[in-house]
Amino acid sequence: MVSCPVPPEQRPCEEYTQLSRSWFFAWPQAGMAGLLRPLLVSWLLLLPLTLLVASGSVSLRHSPVLMAALGALAALALPLLLLVRQWLGWSYVNRRLLAERISYEESGWYDGQVWEKPLAWRQQDLLIAQHEVRPVLLRLRQTTGGVAALLLVGGGICQALGSLLPA
Repeated sequence: MVSCPVPPEQRPCEEYTQLSRSWFFAWPQAGMAGLLRPLLVSWLLLLPLTLLVASGSVSLRHSPVLMAALGALAALALPLLLLVRQWLGWSYVNRRLLAERISYEESGWYDGQVWEKPLAWRQQDLLIAQHEVRPVLLRLRQTTGGVAALLLVGGGICQALGSLLPA
């Protein structure tokens, strides 16, 4: 066994294990349904608040359809932020798994070190990155693209509805 100076909690394989066991970061591992369900719940939880804010607009009070569309569109902000946070966590672990060298800290931010992974570790980390993390990143990319498309289409619909209102 290779003597490794990297603290166990900073080893890429352990970081992957911790991330995949996390309640929040485990969503995309459970398949597309496992990811979409909490995102839909977060959208539904924010929707009443965004509708309340939209109802405060004097011009929107006369167009309840536009008010509802804008509220629904604004509520997509939370799922989008959750997706960005998921992407940042999973891409960080992916980079650490694919790296040939591991940067780590022995006791604090001021004593950063770099250690080169042995070949066996690199092979194991590469397998985890390719077969476990890559599908998660693809699922997150697809879902983020879907939410971005919803934002664009919803913005276009809101623009069209707004142009139909009398001035």
